[in-house]
Amino acid sequence: MVLDQQNQHESRWAAITSVAAKIGCTNETLRRWLLQTERDQGIREGPTTDERRRIKDLERENRELRQANEILRKASAFFAQAELDRPLRK
Repeated sequence: MVLDQQNQHESRWAAITSVAAKIGCTNETLRRWLLQTERDQGIREGPTTDERRRIKDLERENRELRQANEILRKASAFFAQAELDRPLRK
């Protein structure tokens, strides 16, 4: 809607303000949606919605793998200590 009405207003911000009031969101929210739409269409530089989703998923996976590695490291240290404390078999 902003892109359609942009030439009917003196500035892009005026078009954003007009449309935001009509759809019931803040001007800043609509501005950010517009910027992201332009990224998705290749008009503006920056990560697309799909790229942002992929980055978020990879960051989550990375965090989970770090936690798993930490658990495995502690378990390894625990069992190694238990092996040292065990009496020798003859």
